[in-house]
Amino acid sequence: MHECEASERLNQCKPRLRSAIAALEKSYGYISVLGTDSKGISFGVTARERRVDDSQWSERGFVFRAQKDGRIVEYALSELPEGNLASHVAARLNGLFDSAGGARSYPSLPDEAARASWFAKVAVDPFSADPETILDRLDAVRKTVAETSPEIVFARAALEYMRVSKVFISPRRDLEQSFIWGQAYVVAVARRGELTKENYEAFSGLKGLEMLEEMAPCAQPFAKETIELLGAEKIAPGEYEVIATPDITGLIAHEAFGHGVETDMFVKGRALAKDYLGKRVASEIVDMYDGAQGAEQCGSYLFDDEGSFATRTLIIKDGVLVAGISDIQSALALGTEPTGNGRRQAFDHKAYARMTNTYIQSGKDRLEDMMASVKHGYLLAKMNSGMEDPKNWGIQLVLSLAREIRDGKLTGKVAGPVVCAGYVPQVLSDISMISGDFELHGSGYCGKGHKEYVKVSAGGPYIKTRMRLG
Repeated sequence: MHECEASERLNQCKPRLRSAIAALEKSYGYISVLGTDSKGISFGVTARERRVDDSQWSERGFVFRAQKDGRIVEYALSELPEGNLASHVAARLNGLFDSAGGARSYPSLPDEAARASWFAKVAVDPFSADPETILDRLDAVRKTVAETSPEIVFARAALEYMRVSKVFISPRRDLEQSFIWGQAYVVAVARRGELTKENYEAFSGLKGLEMLEEMAPCAQPFAKETIELLGAEKIAPGEYEVIATPDITGLIAHEAFGHGVETDMFVKGRALAKDYLGKRVASEIVDMYDGAQGAEQCGSYLFDDEGSFATRTLIIKDGVLVAGISDIQSALALGTEPTGNGRRQAFDHKAYARMTNTYIQSGKDRLEDMMASVKHGYLLAKMNSGMEDPKNWGIQLVLSLAREIRDGKLTGKVAGPVVCAGYVPQVLSDISMISGDFELHGSGYCGKGHKEYVKVSAGGPYIKTRMRLG
């Protein structure tokens, strides 16, 4: 196993950061600094091209946060200046305070004493491997897909890794973490006459090059599924019994109660969920969680971008909405405890309440019994996109594949693309069966208002519910 190492650059900077924080502590009610040194690499192959690039997720910089008389300001910089760091930062922070006269006042930011570090392990370090060997192995996956059928006219395989390194220093906290997350994709395009269909298969996790071992066995089944999509029919609009695969269960959880329970949305009056705390919003068999410590996937970490430790937050218990997920500022505004969900797209972006690993807890039903209970409906698979309206609690999902079920059995007919829609409390209240399976998928990302992107994962078991399809 390979243990991730601390960032050499951050290690070199820590003495200056600690000294600056000690000096600045005298001038502010609260002071802290987050340092980031996260580097990534991506690999991609097609029939005509082999590429190795830096990851778009790479970042390197620092953000100081200060509080005075209840007001909070932040100063971000990509490099530490020469000379007296504390004086430089104080001048910038004081200028920000002078121009923040109308800013909201908050109770004192917490700074409980803590020292902790986390250096995660992967089986094979992707950053020390030979790039050409990685490209060769990716190309072998691509060729398996491309050679399955002459109807597959394009195939691509891609792999990406990020080594995330961060430190958080305040007068009473000294935290450090370094971990690797990876994601991989196989993409194919099939054509029959004038009809063209695109398909993908994704892989992810806190993993190294061992992820390549997962890709190879899936190549041929994936290619056959892509050809199957050429025969997909349009679905007759209506309400159906549906069984969601773990991937789609995660999408429902993410879109239904993701942004809707981010508590900064409560503060801004943009989430209907605030009015439902303590009320039933789902079937009594539903428990739902979010938390960077709740599972190991791309949304995992030891501490968030505000220096709060990650947690596992129970959002829905026995069908009742019991809690939201919060950053520090929204928790202070609401009088609740932070849940370790304060996340930034990068060091020079604001921290918001954001999802991490979001999932519905496994149940006790068997998938075969769930299938047998469906008179006429669909097995929903292959997420394309999703969106929600947290103020009115509508949800809409777009899938590229749904498999028809009649009298408890798959008919062999597929539909796609399929649009799934519903009112969140109704969709969740209609959940009647939950399997004992559990899968998390973290190959995507989440934006907040079409910006502020962070890595997340979502998943759970198979669930049976009802949705409008079209």
